[in-house]
Amino acid sequence: MEPQDKRQQWLDEAAAMRAGLAAPGVADRAILRSSSGMEFLQGIGSGALPPAPIADLMGILPISVEPGRTVFQGTPALAHYNPSGVVHGGYAATMLDTALGCAIHTMLPAGKGYTTLELKVNYLRAMTDKTGPVRAEATVVSVGGQVGVAEARITDANGKLYAFATTTCLVFDISAA
Repeated sequence: MEPQDKRQQWLDEAAAMRAGLAAPGVADRAILRSSSGMEFLQGIGSGALPPAPIADLMGILPISVEPGRTVFQGTPALAHYNPSGVVHGGYAATMLDTALGCAIHTMLPAGKGYTTLELKVNYLRAMTDKTGPVRAEATVVSVGGQVGVAEARITDANGKLYAFATTTCLVFDISAA
């Protein structure tokens, strides 16, 4: 597929996903406790559950969720710039942390949650408002009873690599309160 065609495909997929999402919010804790990670994330993708407010703030959308793998998309904009005139590294870190954590979440049964213990990001090139859509694609390396590890990459529609990351997440029981 030609890069321009792939870019348009990405934009079309994002528009379709955006149209089906609920308003941003925080899911009820009982729903989080009673759903597997896959069920929970599929609920967000179907519009049955709200996407996280941070994703709305940053313009990050879930594109694909399957066991052990997630894809999130965003389009860097002027609102994401730092004072040096390029997209702030926190934008890439947020995209990567979202994709990585959600990849681990896809592997968790009902009653289990996760939180990031460590995020290691390597920045390879700057993004600007001219970069166009980028995707953070994450895959699980390992998920055990207490620890999950995943890796991710941010690329554009041309396949150009902007950043990559690894994470270690704590896996825990979700309490009722």
